[in-house]
Amino acid sequence: MLNSLAIRPHCFVMIARTQFALVLLAAGCLVAGDCIAASPTLDRIKATGTITLGSNASDDVPKGVLASMVSAFTDANPDADVPINTIDHNTFQENISSYLQGNPDDVWTWFAGYRMQFFAERGLAGDISDVWTNLTGFTDAFKNASTSSDGKQYFVPQSYYPWAIFFRKSVWEDKGYEVPTTFDDLNTLAAQMQDDGLVPFAFADKDGWPAMGTFDILNMRINGYDFHISLMAGDESWESAEVKNVFDTWRGILPLHQPDALGRTWQEAAQSLVSGESGMFLLGMFVSEQFPEADREDVDFFKYPELDSNIGSGAIDAPIDGMMMAASPDNEEGAKALLTWFGSAGAGTIINTENPGAMAASSEADTSMFNDLKNRAVELVSSADAIAQFLDRDTRPDFASTVMIPALQDFIRNPDDIDGLTSSIESQKQSIFTD
Repeated sequence: MLNSLAIRPHCFVMIARTQFALVLLAAGCLVAGDCIAASPTLDRIKATGTITLGSNASDDVPKGVLASMVSAFTDANPDADVPINTIDHNTFQENISSYLQGNPDDVWTWFAGYRMQFFAERGLAGDISDVWTNLTGFTDAFKNASTSSDGKQYFVPQSYYPWAIFFRKSVWEDKGYEVPTTFDDLNTLAAQMQDDGLVPFAFADKDGWPAMGTFDILNMRINGYDFHISLMAGDESWESAEVKNVFDTWRGILPLHQPDALGRTWQEAAQSLVSGESGMFLLGMFVSEQFPEADREDVDFFKYPELDSNIGSGAIDAPIDGMMMAASPDNEEGAKALLTWFGSAGAGTIINTENPGAMAASSEADTSMFNDLKNRAVELVSSADAIAQFLDRDTRPDFASTVMIPALQDFIRNPDDIDGLTSSIESQKQSIFTD
C-alpha cells in the first residue's frame, strides 16, 4: 500500500497502481487492518438544522441515487433538512472556483485526484479528518486519495467507474465481431464495421471533456502511465515528440468516429450505441445509464488494446467521485454528519443498487445485486497496472478548463495543425503552472 503523500504534489494520483486496493471493493479489503469493521449506520449519525448540498449530479440516474441517499438520511434525522442545489454537471465543473470563492453549499460533490488537492491547498475546502475517524470499509489507498499535501483529509469517496470501449453484445454477435487485442486489430474491426454500415466509434465533445478520455488512453498506450501523469503535472513539454505522436495517432483514427462531435453530447452519442447505429463507444461505465433497464444485460466492454507491446494495455482511467465540505460551512456539525453517512456502507449499497454505471467505494457495501457488467468492471480495475483519474482531474482545473477543452476541440475541428496546437498548449501551460 502507499501510505505517504510526501512523494510529490501529484503523488496520490498514482495510488491506483496494482497495489491500489480501491478496486477490490466488491471483494472486501486486501489484508487485515486495511478496513475496520462496523460501518457507521444511520442510527448512530445524528444531525439537526439545514445542511445545504451542492450537486453536479444533473443526469437522471445519479440525481435519483443522490436523492435516495439524502432521503434515507433525513428520514433518520427528522430535525435535519438537506436541500439539494443541483447544477448542470458541466456548468458546476467549469464554475467551481467562483462557486467556492462565493457562498458555497455546506457539502458539495467533487472528485478525487489533483482537483481535490488543488482546492484544499488554497483553503477552499474544509478539513474533514475527524469524519474519517468514523469511516470504515476503505483501504489506505482510498484514504490517500482523499488526503491533501498537508496530510489531512478533505474528501469522502463514494463511487468509481472505469473507462473502456463499450458495445452491444447482440450487435457484435449478429455481425460476428471479436474483441481486438491490438491497435491493428481495432482498426481492422473498425473498417469492417464501416463496411457493415455502422459508425465504428460513437463520439461526442460538445461538453468539452469526453475527448479527454481518448487523449488519456492514447497517451498511456503510446508513452506509458508515468509520462502521462508527469505531463498532467506540467513536468513534460506538450511540444515533445511523444505528445505529437499521440495527436498524430489520434488524427489517423478520427475518421472512424462519429462526425460533427462538437455539436453532440455524450448522451446523444450513446443513443447511437443503444440503437445499434454505432459499434463502439470509448466512455466511462456511466454510458450504461443510457440503456433501457431491460437492455443493460446486453452491454459489454473491453479495455483499449495495446499500441506498443513494451508498454502494454495495463493502464486505464477509473475516476473516483465523492463529497467535500466548504471551508466555512454554515452547519459544520450537520455537514460532517452527512459526510459520514455518504461514506457508509448503507449509502454505498444504495449506489450499488440504483446506479448501473458505478460501483460504491466502500468495500462494506452490499454487492449481491451486481450484474455481470459490474463484476467485470471490478475485475478490470483490480487487474490494472496503473489507474489515472482522468485528464481534468489529474491536472490543474484552470489548465484543464481554459486550455485543454478548447485545444482538444480545436484538434477535432482541425486535426492537421498538430505543431501549432501543441505549441499553443505548451505556451499556455508555462503561464499557468507558475505556483
